[in-house]
Amino acid sequence: MSRWILKMLGWQIINELPDDKKYMLIVAPHTSNWDFVYGLLAKWAVGLKVNFLGKDSLFKSPFGWWFKALGGIPVYRDQKLNMVEQMVQQFEQRNHLILAMSPEGTRSRLKYWKSGFYHIACGAGVPIVMATLNFAEKQIKLGGRFVPKGDVVKDMNKIRAFYTGIEGKKPQNQGPIRLKIEDIDKKNC
Repeated sequence: MSRWILKMLGWQIINELPDDKKYMLIVAPHTSNWDFVYGLLAKWAVGLKVNFLGKDSLFKSPFGWWFKALGGIPVYRDQKLNMVEQMVQQFEQRNHLILAMSPEGTRSRLKYWKSGFYHIACGAGVPIVMATLNFAEKQIKLGGRFVPKGDVVKDMNKIRAFYTGIEGKKPQNQGPIRLKIEDIDKKNC
């Protein structure tokens, strides 16, 4: 049904997902609430069992149960929890974990992406796989697998190359594809 809905809306899916049982799936750009809707349709269309991080308010009544059933894991931004460490432990404890994150962490324009996805992938020793929602071309692309080597600039160059030319629903909300740690430490895995 999801494939049919996407087709009726004029969207195409390019599915180049790896067979890996564990990886970090980053989805960008994140500029609108519609990203979640199209992301769910894509997940169901390709039969992907994926978990995702979301702000804790999504998991409150009346729809909290639904987000948890979809694979959601709440993030409590106001608490000083080491989310990276917790997610690395989740990767170690599970036989299957595909963790989807939006590196921007918000729908607003930012100067830098959040680096948590990178630290989780490095800490857990799992590949990073990339996904796009290109509203300009009505195309969802899933693929672009690589294993981060610890050279944050080289790794981010791979990510920038994958996302070049991709336009979110609200392009004015897209910021640069850059981590703050690129300016601080060239080796960071």
